Amino acid sequence: MTPGLQICRRERGRRGAGRPGTGGRAALFAVLAMAAAHLAAAAPAVMPVNPPAGVDVEAAGRFARLALACVGREYPNKISHVLSSDDDVLPPRALTPAFFGCYDWHSSVHGHWLLARLLRLQPEAPHAVEARAALAANLTPDNLAVETLYITGPGRASFERPYGLAWLLQLAAELDEWDDPDARRWAAAIRPLERAARDRFAGWLPKLDYPVRVGEHDQTAFALGLALDWARRRGDAAIAALVEERARRYYGADRGCPIGWEPSGQDFLSPCLAEADLMRRLLPPAGFAGWLDGFLPDSPKNGRADWLKPAIVSDPTDPKLAHLDGLNLSRAFMLEGIAAGLPAKDRRRPAIAAAAARHRDAGLAAVTGDHYEGGHWLGSFATYLVTGRGLPSPATTPASSSKTSGQ
Repeated sequence: MTPGLQICRRERGRRGAGRPGTGGRAALFAVLAMAAAHLAAAAPAVMPVNPPAGVDVEAAGRFARLALACVGREYPNKISHVLSSDDDVLPPRALTPAFFGCYDWHSSVHGHWLLARLLRLQPEAPHAVEARAALAANLTPDNLAVETLYITGPGRASFERPYGLAWLLQLAAELDEWDDPDARRWAAAIRPLERAARDRFAGWLPKLDYPVRVGEHDQTAFALGLALDWARRRGDAAIAALVEERARRYYGADRGCPIGWEPSGQDFLSPCLAEADLMRRLLPPAGFAGWLDGFLPDSPKNGRADWLKPAIVSDPTDPKLAHLDGLNLSRAFMLEGIAAGLPAKDRRRPAIAAAAARHRDAGLAAVTGDHYEGGHWLGSFATYLVTGRGLPSPATTPASSSKTSGQ
């Protein structure tokens, strides 16, 4: 018996003994359904744009090669693993056989998302055959069944919460929206793991009284943006309503975010910009503009060319300092989202767009793969940026449906 099957059996045995009842979960989702009905009329549309026509095949190939170099590479590996007994001392490929590469679980997840995203947009690209083979090798029903048992095992309630779980939902959405025979098989295989990640958000958010405002994985705002986009794409009204309610509670009254204090030394997410990028998903343009007036009162209205400069990375071989390369990329797509959420004639848009362009240029220049410290994950942020995955569609308005198209 393989180690993966052994852990499957162990987890089944643990979960089968004393399995908790479902009454609490049923009550929770009844409440969420009522909240969904209450918020549906007010929820603005967040529609993914059609992929930019100018996504460069050469650049896409460079990003794909970074993911292909790591989704099957087990070591070095930084696992976040709770041991319940000696039986849990296993290598990454046995613990999480689909997402054991790319140094850590969340990077492997969004590395697979990168491959699916680019393969979907450029099915005839030079890297397409290898990308399809990598997805087929890892996204098997057996591998994903072990993944599901792993994250629902004892002692793992906070595993990859919220960052990795949010990227898992994005991967599932990408596969679900892709009209391709292989993608349909992979989407079906990942469905139990997707449900487990979804349920983890559903159980956690009602208990989270305060948002986490750091610039790394534990940040709440960025993960909620990914989860909300997933919920709207998948038509999960209960989770969409829960995320919207929590976001308004956490951030609706925020004022004067100290963006001048950013970045911290190892940020890859901006606390201020991620919050604003989330709130533009909830508010109509005029309402978002008013909220942004109070939240970022110093955001430029006079076309200042020097507002918000890109971060400087002193040592790209240091895994924590290299986070700042990712910050430039994430700032770029967050700034683009913020600009898109404002009214067309808002005076801040030109300066915000200019800042986004500066961060885009600085961030993309660092996606080289010269150092594994950044190469194992920066391609995913670059792909999210250049393909416009998180942007609203200019053809939709906040008064329209909260569901999204399948593009």
